[in-house]
Amino acid sequence: MSSSRTFEDKQPQRRASSGFEFLKGVGQVTGGTLLSITMLASSIVAGGLVGLAISFRNLPDVRQLRNFFPSETTYIYDVKGKLLTSIHGEANREVVPLDRISPNLKRAVLASEDDHFYDHHGINPTGVGRAIITNAAAGGVKEGGSTVTMQLVKNLFLSRKRAFTRKLAEAVLAIRLEQILTKDQILEMYLNQVYWGHNNYGVQTAARSYFNKSAEYLSLGESAMMAGLIQAPEEFSPFVSMKLAKQKQKEVLGRMRDLNWIDQSEYDNALKQEIKLGKIKSFQGSALPYITNTVAQELAKKFGRETLLKGGMRVQTTVDANFQVMAEETVSKWHKTLLGQGLSKNQMALVAIDPRTHFIKALVGGIDPKTSEFNRATQAQRQPGSSFKPFVYYTAFASGKYAPDSTVVDAPVSYRDGNGWYFPRNYDGGFRGAMPIRTALAQSRNIPVIKIGKAVGMNRVIETCRTLGITSPMEPVTSLPLGAIGVTPLEMASAYATFANYGWQSPPTVIARVTDSSGNVLLDNTPKPQLVLDPWASAAILDVMRSVITEGTGKSAAIGRPAAGKTGTTSSEKDIWFVGTVPQLTTAVWVGRDDNRQLADHATGGVLVAPIWKDFMDKALKNVPVENFKSPSQFSRPKSNQS
Repeated sequence: MSSSRTFEDKQPQRRASSGFEFLKGVGQVTGGTLLSITMLASSIVAGGLVGLAISFRNLPDVRQLRNFFPSETTYIYDVKGKLLTSIHGEANREVVPLDRISPNLKRAVLASEDDHFYDHHGINPTGVGRAIITNAAAGGVKEGGSTVTMQLVKNLFLSRKRAFTRKLAEAVLAIRLEQILTKDQILEMYLNQVYWGHNNYGVQTAARSYFNKSAEYLSLGESAMMAGLIQAPEEFSPFVSMKLAKQKQKEVLGRMRDLNWIDQSEYDNALKQEIKLGKIKSFQGSALPYITNTVAQELAKKFGRETLLKGGMRVQTTVDANFQVMAEETVSKWHKTLLGQGLSKNQMALVAIDPRTHFIKALVGGIDPKTSEFNRATQAQRQPGSSFKPFVYYTAFASGKYAPDSTVVDAPVSYRDGNGWYFPRNYDGGFRGAMPIRTALAQSRNIPVIKIGKAVGMNRVIETCRTLGITSPMEPVTSLPLGAIGVTPLEMASAYATFANYGWQSPPTVIARVTDSSGNVLLDNTPKPQLVLDPWASAAILDVMRSVITEGTGKSAAIGRPAAGKTGTTSSEKDIWFVGTVPQLTTAVWVGRDDNRQLADHATGGVLVAPIWKDFMDKALKNVPVENFKSPSQFSRPKSNQS
């Protein structure tokens, strides 16, 4: 419970009348009889409830409210502080301390709900007595007589059922609560707990929804209108009927004037004030659903779903909203272009990561989040094809036995495969003889990479993949170097980013920092990189992948600055890729179909996806200085391991 300064005007001038005008129209009871019964009932209530408090032993323990934290909405922001979305369960709430709530609203609520709040000890005997008489005359529960304290314990502890025994329970709990909390603490809790309509719980979310401002800055007219909502929020909502909302506003202002809490001129000015409505914000869609859904999944995994919905977390993502929009627009544009080239029903995914931090800078999980929430960037397990080959060659370089210029022979070969034989083929069906590894990767030859994989050991290749964060099932089969496994675009981007950082790795994340609503840090993802790969072998594979763009299958990805990457095309052209990097940004782009059918004859990553990567990187690196990769010669080459 936050400490707050004392509520202003806590002893406002009371009306001369004792409030019996509320008893008009009770029915057959005469004025004198009514007064006598009311005084008697008030005495019974005032004296009897203390005794009742002893007998209500099965009621909740109000002492737990000393450490009570109401459910709060979680807010997700971009890296610059722009709100992307809010996540909550039933209650959309942002808790604020009492001294950050407008005095106008505090007075308006108390005038409307409990003008003796700072005088009583949890119950108002006159009000309760009046309610008993009214209900007796009506033959049922028609009037509550509840104080703010009683309303609070009802909301927190008791069912909505209107019954005499529940009213007694309210009163008992209210008396108990007033013994352990101050008046300001109770009022603060009430204002943050009460329901204001349209899924807004608490004054802050209500003020932002109704008037697009903080509760701290509500005017007298706005405050009176909000106070008038408490008894029937949706019925009197200005979003539903401004006429009824103004009517309730006038009633609250009149009550404040009668209490001498405002004067006539304040009353008149408040009624004349133009009300500028905001928007109903609860359950609004996210501005960037691929980002915010990924954030929500990370938070739920780390803190649990209950905390995500009710914990009031403030989440700073690693993504700039404008950068993400640019990435989404790039994907949308190229989807249409590929449709024009005959790739019907194509889907796409794009992931961009800063290799220095492993912070995700853009994440696009499909061509349109409105038509499909399935996030292909993080959830689609697709075959990487030849974009897997750098993992094999890195493993060879890390063994110390091979270098970029080591020779491998591209010639017919066969391997025992179960009960039969496996005859690997190149994409073009031909063979080109002896060549350096650099050329073999640049031209994406299949037979050389299988030979190297067999030489270093497929289990070593799998170890490399696990170190790089690829979790899909893998078997040390002969065809593994051709990418016959399932990976996500996020896994591919993260793996290449570790190469681009010369073997230093942090967990890829879309979350930079998480705090609670009071600013206490819950999660700090400041990068703490660990060296997981050999730096020389990482620099060597980058150097070889530069040749893919300068002279190999990825020429269409040339962006006029040093870049390294690899094309990927699976058998039957079901998945096509380009994964590439500069020292400051690593990006993976995948194109395929959700039904896993062929895209088109001769659809390759080099021809169709490399231009998409180039288009995105040209825009992403605008105003980013050109930077060279480090040469392998700057690192010590690993010694050959003969084991």
